Amino acid sequence: MRYNTQGESMSIKVINKTELAAKGESIYAKLKDQLEKEHPAEFVAIEVESGDYFLGKTFQEADKKAREKYPKSVFYVIRIGRRATWVRR
Repeated sequence: MRYNTQGESMSIKVINKTELAAKGESIYAKLKDQLEKEHPAEFVAIEVESGDYFLGKTFQEADKKAREKYPKSVFYVIRIGRRATWVRR
């Protein structure tokens, strides 16, 4: 347990990036055909614990939408139809 500057406890979640990426890739694989057809070259930010995903024409737009609902989550972000991926904290 860690404490913030006001002495309040904060729980810190340890994140395994390899596991997060594997979960994100698995969720994306299920959505891939639909997303590539309807949203080519857009970005998708996936919250891997819930499976919720957020679309944007830019990385920042998808990330912003995801953070509005899950401000403390780490996201798997991919450009739809491309191979490069990001893990966004």
